[in-house]
Amino acid sequence: MTDLALSSPAFDDGERIPEKHGHDAADVSPPLTVAGVPDAAVSLALVMDDPDAVEPAGTVWDHWLVWNVPPDTELPEGWDPTADGANEGTNDFGETGYGGPAPPDREHTYRFRLFALDTTLDLPESADKEDLKVAMSGHVIAEAQLEGTYAP
Repeated sequence: MTDLALSSPAFDDGERIPEKHGHDAADVSPPLTVAGVPDAAVSLALVMDDPDAVEPAGTVWDHWLVWNVPPDTELPEGWDPTADGANEGTNDFGETGYGGPAPPDREHTYRFRLFALDTTLDLPESADKEDLKVAMSGHVIAEAQLEGTYAP
């Protein structure tokens, strides 16, 4: 059995996310590669956030929330989750969908966290990260994380 893994052909784990993926640039999601999805996975969920935003913003800033991703879905650059039947929630920009890195003060580290779930989730588009966490509780069968940095 392989372990769930998340990587990107655009940047290595811990390396710089290309500028075009930034909120003030082209604001397109980076391509992501998923491997080792457990056979028992019914769906995947993806959360992109910025834990370094706590100091300037007072909270971990949520950039992208996606759930009900079919386990065999490819995630190309600029991926539209809804085209694959997935759902997107509301990020901390007050938008639905991807909101790229936008550090206000210095280089920040961004986390892309992938969750393999044993179910699909019934959440509205207005759902935020807390709603997603509650809905996923007890259903996560595997997790993977990819980190990238971005500077203003």
